[in-house]
Amino acid sequence: MEKIEKNSPGSQILKGYLMATLFYEPSTRTRLSFESAMKRLGGEVLASENAREFSSAAKGETLEDTIRTVEGYVDIIVMRHFESGAAKRTVATAKIPVINAGDGPGQHPTQALLDVYTIKREMGKLDGITVGLVGDLANGRTVRSQAYLLAKYNEVKIYFVAPMS
Repeated sequence: MEKIEKNSPGSQILKGYLMATLFYEPSTRTRLSFESAMKRLGGEVLASENAREFSSAAKGETLEDTIRTVEGYVDIIVMRHFESGAAKRTVATAKIPVINAGDGPGQHPTQALLDVYTIKREMGKLDGITVGLVGDLANGRTVRSQAYLLAKYNEVKIYFVAPMS
């Protein structure tokens, strides 16, 4: 993506594709990063910035029914949801690709991928590194995803640093 974006102004690699961003909780940076990437690559976006309050979910529609409807409009869904397991339910329902942009207090795999990519780009490797994860570890979904992903590499040391409860 980085090479395409930097070397191909006006790239059209995703021309003709439509992405839905279904965000059931606030997230300006994550939502805008997906939307800008899609547009920079020639695609289009249908956005639902506050789907929890301003969609049929507010009237009692199930997540599965929403997904079945939305997938009829788009080629891919990017979803952030307040409920753990919502991404898994979405993937089980959808017949199109789904990207988990945050799943309740559970996971934030796209942020972890970006962070691991940045570590690799800056350090030149992922095996044998030492990483400190700092912050609200009990509620930080990004930390969970980062630790899970980094544990896939060889001889990675992870230090968890958090304030006393």
